[in-house]
Amino acid sequence: MLSSFIGLNLIFALRMKITFKKYQGTGNDFIMIDNLNGLYDDLSIKQIAFACDRKMGVGGDGLIKISSKDGFDFEIEYYNSDGSQSFCGNGARCSVAFAKELGVITNDTRFLAIDGEHKASFVDGEVRLEMLPVEKIEELGCDFFLDTGSPHYVHFSENEKIDIISFGKKVRYSEKYKIAGVNVNVVNKGPDSSISILTYERGVENETLSCGTGVTACALVHMKNENDFNILEVNTKGGQLFVEATFNEITGGFYDIWLTGPALKVYEGSIDV
Repeated sequence: MLSSFIGLNLIFALRMKITFKKYQGTGNDFIMIDNLNGLYDDLSIKQIAFACDRKMGVGGDGLIKISSKDGFDFEIEYYNSDGSQSFCGNGARCSVAFAKELGVITNDTRFLAIDGEHKASFVDGEVRLEMLPVEKIEELGCDFFLDTGSPHYVHFSENEKIDIISFGKKVRYSEKYKIAGVNVNVVNKGPDSSISILTYERGVENETLSCGTGVTACALVHMKNENDFNILEVNTKGGQLFVEATFNEITGGFYDIWLTGPALKVYEGSIDV
């Protein structure tokens, strides 16, 4: 009995209190942590997953640590809600807004993420983020695959009521993608030049209201198919984003890619994890 009591006390003693800000970018929500002094370097995958749990923790599509990095304004470490790491477009835009709140930057910035160096700036209160070039868009019959910092499967459909969770799981856990995983997007063309998308995200393993890398992937595929514009309005369940890009006639990919949209603070607090 005594050993159990000691063990329980040890578990509680090992818990860590984190102070956080909650941000959202078109409905993609993130737990933002100031790690500029290295205070949260040892935050474990288990603690991250607990913090992101919507019933037991704060809740979020992911957790982001803003850390110091020589040669850059800052570095972002992005974790999906299951603790896996990737690049996140909306998360990066929210990180830029958070860095401004912390006083690390004013308007323009250059930072490091898991996929490399990015630039960003504030335009009319929104965050304009430079994405890395996309060298190739792979055609899979009528569907497409490309990597915009995270891997994306893109499917065009005329069915606006498609079950994205069921469809997303079918593709994500198919023989081809079940090990590495893939984000799955369904695109509906609008009456004008805009598109609307639904996204199933790996790592979250559910539908999210928005996905920045997914928005970018769908926009690039649509731009290549239509071949008549280089800026596109993309509508998600969480709001509106814009993608600008230049087509690379040599590779069939794109460069000078920019993702623009809102990044807003929701609330702040602390939690023991």
